[in-house]
Amino acid sequence: MSLAEAREARRAERERLKYEERTRVETLAAQEKAAIEAAAVAEIEARQSAENARISRVVEDEAARKTERDRRYAARKARQV
Repeated sequence: MSLAEAREARRAERERLKYEERTRVETLAAQEKAAIEAAAVAEIEARQSAENARISRVVEDEAARKTERDRRYAARKARQV
């Protein structure tokens, strides 16, 4: 093998290693970005779920208060008759 061929082989090997490293770094960055996005989506869903649960509790409490109010009104009307 001539000196020029050996030099070209080393250069090609360096380029191949750089390419592999760049690909590895890009893959890691993409995985990290996907994980961050998934965490953000999970946080948004958790907040929405908590908000929906709170709204549901408020609606149920209001319905219970209305039912109790209606019961008291009916009892009061029954006593008047």
